[in-house]
Amino acid sequence: MPLDHRRVPGPEESQSPLLFAGAAAEEEEAAAAAGAASGRDPTALQPLFARVGLLSQAKGSAYVELGGGTKVLCAVAGPREAGAGGAVGAGGAGEARGRLRCEFRRAPFCGRGGRGRPGEREAALGAALREALEPAVRLSRYPRAQLDVSALVLQDGGSALAAALCAAGLALADAGVELFDLVAACALCRAPDGRWLLQPAEREERAAAARLTLALLPALGQVCGLLGAGQGGGPDGWAPALRLALDGCHRLHPLLRRSLLRAAKRGRPGAPRDPPPSEGQDREPPAPTA
Repeated sequence: MPLDHRRVPGPEESQSPLLFAGAAAEEEEAAAAAGAASGRDPTALQPLFARVGLLSQAKGSAYVELGGGTKVLCAVAGPREAGAGGAVGAGGAGEARGRLRCEFRRAPFCGRGGRGRPGEREAALGAALREALEPAVRLSRYPRAQLDVSALVLQDGGSALAAALCAAGLALADAGVELFDLVAACALCRAPDGRWLLQPAEREERAAAARLTLALLPALGQVCGLLGAGQGGGPDGWAPALRLALDGCHRLHPLLRRSLLRAAKRGRPGAPRDPPPSEGQDREPPAPTA
């Protein structure tokens, strides 16, 4: 058989890379278990970077990045005239309220492994995003109008839904939408040793027995979103997670407000240089140099 000179031939004796896939997975699981067994502070917040007003073609936009590698970009469009089927209050057509349409998407390259079918889990997360944001938006001030919120996960390093909720709240505020309060959200997972970990990384989420995401309106003291799954035990087992999530949201709220104040002071682009953040603090990128 003649040789194909258009291709570089491989070695005569080689092994399939699939042979090492199982060993690599076992090593990662062992590393995750070792990290959970180490002295990881379960109440520690990941370093946060939040930037408002990045997309010039959107009415409002925000970018949120967590220290574990999660990167979420959110854009807001509207208000625009809603089609048929808008929400109407109990008092009839005179009390028509606006409606919120939320979309949660993952980039094909955002996580490990192959991507599932579009909308396989994103539709449920989009519904959770809408249910958590609706109590924060004054929809009665936008009768027969629709606000569109689109969250895109560029990289999933854990706590993606919580980061999307924070980014969506910042984007709505950047768009000038009237809010009752700024949304702060935290995710938790239950480690194999029974501890609840605040803002878990992707490896910790994969090894977790239960997960919880809580969204809060801190100034009002109102829980606007709660999504849990897994084997967290009875009510006594979930109560420590709720207390930890509430405390994390209260600590996260000032960092989100500070990003909005910085955007208002700097006129959006051209952020000044800030000192590097410590754990649980927000950070800004260095100023561009000539």
